[in-house]
Amino acid sequence: MTDASWVGADSGPREAGFGDYLELLKPRVMRLVVFTAAVGMFAASAPIHPVIAFAGLLCIAVGAGASGALNMWWDWDIDAVMRRTAGRPIPSGRVERGEALAIGLVLSVFAVVMLALFANMVAAGLLAFTIFFYAVIYSMWLKRSTPQNIVIGGAAGAFPPMIGWAVATGGVSVESVLMFALIFLWTPPHFWALALFRNDDYTRAGVPMLPVAAGTRVTRNHILTYALILAPAAILPAFTTIGGPVYLAGALVLNVMFLGGAWGLWRRNDAMAEADRYRAEKRFFGFSILYLFLHFVLILIETGLRAVDLSPAHWPMLS
Repeated sequence: MTDASWVGADSGPREAGFGDYLELLKPRVMRLVVFTAAVGMFAASAPIHPVIAFAGLLCIAVGAGASGALNMWWDWDIDAVMRRTAGRPIPSGRVERGEALAIGLVLSVFAVVMLALFANMVAAGLLAFTIFFYAVIYSMWLKRSTPQNIVIGGAAGAFPPMIGWAVATGGVSVESVLMFALIFLWTPPHFWALALFRNDDYTRAGVPMLPVAAGTRVTRNHILTYALILAPAAILPAFTTIGGPVYLAGALVLNVMFLGGAWGLWRRNDAMAEADRYRAEKRFFGFSILYLFLHFVLILIETGLRAVDLSPAHWPMLS
């Protein structure tokens, strides 16, 4: 790359510790992956032994960590010139690229094989495809070649609830596909908001994110368009076995707020003060994380209500 000024910004490379190898696995991403997978597993309402449930989630977590390590191995040169990522273990010199590759490959095989043994081949196959999709299709191919990288590549982050559902049921259903669709359609506006206020980073690294390739106005148009497409897809689970009145009410509120945020971004323009645009874009990005988290919390609440037969759908009619 042309600029490596962010590498070793403080005191230079140091010997890697446990925390550095943990960071290699992207633990923050891993938490969201495990949470959505757990919701998919429990929302299936299928009998599953606690040991199998725990082992399944552990394998999914390890698989997510393996994907993160492979992504950092491949993207080390991009990470080195971006403020947001220059402190990661490889560009900062704390972990060797070869170590990251070995860790990613070993953990990938371990996670897939163990999930096949503990759960079933459908879940293991989905996990293997997810790791391949994120590491190869997204990281190695799409990310550097097309502004639509996150549109297609977002599928990698959308598979965990399907995997969790497959651990519990051994298959795929309409409900698990709808959970996949929720994350898949949420991913582009979420990451485009990040790309708006990190535009300089992506420009410096030469990554063709939409604001870099098409400009901020087009990006805001796309965010609003995807928010309009996302809203009905996010509400639809309310009318399936994983939803209900509680989910419907919550999803309606969340999607009105999400659409309002997207509309607010759409109305802004490059003539506005940079600080004001930055705050609005960062605020929308932060809310989008909460938006997704709360949709899966609502699914979990509906699952709990069904388990104890307290869903409003079962309340006696008032005479």
